[in-house]
Amino acid sequence: MKASQLNRGEYGHYYANYISQAGEDDLLSCLEANLERMCSFYESIPDEKMDFSYAEGKWTIKELILHIIDAERVFSYRALRFARGDKTDLKGFEQDDYVISSEAAKRSKTSLIDEYRSVRNSTITLYRSLDDKMLRHIGTANNSPMSAAALGFIIVGHENHHARIIKDRYL
Repeated sequence: MKASQLNRGEYGHYYANYISQAGEDDLLSCLEANLERMCSFYESIPDEKMDFSYAEGKWTIKELILHIIDAERVFSYRALRFARGDKTDLKGFEQDDYVISSEAAKRSKTSLIDEYRSVRNSTITLYRSLDDKMLRHIGTANNSPMSAAALGFIIVGHENHHARIIKDRYL
């Protein structure tokens, strides 16, 4: 399945920007290609930039990477629940609270990349197990309709969005 095959009823308006940044490949190809691309990108960031924030109150690169990891975990969890037909309305998560509690500054770049790789491999394994019917199951998260498929493209588009911010504002 490709992002262009999603119906507007499969995701809330807020997520359209992320889906538009996911690329034109099928979902598994997007997830797999971004794994290697993002790991290479993170490895290329100079160590002295990892704790840099481009403005007061903005996250550091370490915090951004950990935010991407945390968001992928949340989105994958939602995808699993919806793919299994769970109709429970899921609450949103407060990303700023997650970042504050993450203690990202204590982490090494290598540990963040290792965690990113592990989480992405888990996400890929989950999506490999879902058939088209499961991918189209819709649930509600953060007061928005979401299909398991849309969540996969949101994962990719969300990290592409933040990679662009890192390139434009941090490096």
